[in-house]
Amino acid sequence: MNQVYGLIGRRNFLRLMGVMGSGMAGTIAGLTWNTHPAHADEGLSPDSALQQLLAGNQRFVWHKPDYPHQSAKRLQEVASAQHPFATVLSCADSRVPVELIFDAGVGDLFDIRVAGNIVTPEVLGSLEYAAALLGTPLIMVLGHEHCGAVTAAVQNEPLPGSIGSLVKAIKPAVGRVKETGNDRVELAVVENVRYQIERMQQKSPVLTQLVAAGKLKVVGGRYDLDTGEVTLV
Repeated sequence: MNQVYGLIGRRNFLRLMGVMGSGMAGTIAGLTWNTHPAHADEGLSPDSALQQLLAGNQRFVWHKPDYPHQSAKRLQEVASAQHPFATVLSCADSRVPVELIFDAGVGDLFDIRVAGNIVTPEVLGSLEYAAALLGTPLIMVLGHEHCGAVTAAVQNEPLPGSIGSLVKAIKPAVGRVKETGNDRVELAVVENVRYQIERMQQKSPVLTQLVAAGKLKVVGGRYDLDTGEVTLV
């Protein structure tokens, strides 16, 4: 117990226990991640976090960024603890720099990036860490236009190395798209976002209980490479 207190702090530990219940609480007894997480702003609701995220994207689209939290002072503020107001699971595509497109700064976003924005066990653990231990009130799964990983899943051709593992994780979403033709990839991008959210909910009692308690909101988004705009899906 003392080990867990030392890791996440008494307030966060008690919060986690209250949400998860005694049965789930035992699963973190052996947690040894050597860091010092800090709770996100408790005054920020899931809906407010979403509004803040989308407002940042609008500033990016309008080419009127605030460039928040990028000073030397900010570096010192977050050097020993982080307070992200949202978690974004996005594609690793170089054209989707999350902090830029949401006009966010250092320590604002818990940023998880993997090709195809897929929910692997490691990604799921990262999402749970952000939501349950850091207290981020929002998770966005963000797909994007012309996604190469989704395109590969639609084309369904042999791929070298471990690239096929990405395609395998996206294929169930592609199977839901009945349309053919040029729009199939873009429809699959959106369907993949929905599918990955479903996987997240099915695989994580931690996240589903936080959602049920009103402490977490999970949304999907699509990023337009041409305009820079994020729309909810």
